[in-house]
Amino acid sequence: MLPTTTERVPQATDEELNERIRKETEASIARHAGSRADIERRLAELDREWDIERTLEANAASVSLIGIALAITVSRRFLLLPAAVAGFLLQHALQGWCPPLPLFRRLGVRTQAEIEQERHALKALRGDYAEVPRVEADSVRESGSSRALEAAER
Repeated sequence: MLPTTTERVPQATDEELNERIRKETEASIARHAGSRADIERRLAELDREWDIERTLEANAASVSLIGIALAITVSRRFLLLPAAVAGFLLQHALQGWCPPLPLFRRLGVRTQAEIEQERHALKALRGDYAEVPRVEADSVRESGSSRALEAAER
């Protein structure tokens, strides 16, 4: 069975690395929780942070283009490079693992879900979610869910 989209990279990552990334996220939240300006600055940084998917996509495209250029200029054997990259990218899409993943995770590249956890924690510290009223289960479908979504998008 294939892992879920949100769990496939953490499942394919050494638990020690997952824990280190979690602790670094907690430390970042603590560092930036001092003032509203610090939170704003950090939220802007998070908007620019590359997640593991974007990093792997850029890496795969770069290696593939290099392989194609080498195939054109040096030897057709270099076409094996983009073919291997395509196979690894497919493996990552299905299983959440590919050869560069451990390196990028060691470098601290996070999943989108890990980045969003920090974003939501900072927004909660900023008070963004205080405006979301508690609603009864029956009324969630009517208006509560849209208010919650709006609050989470801030």
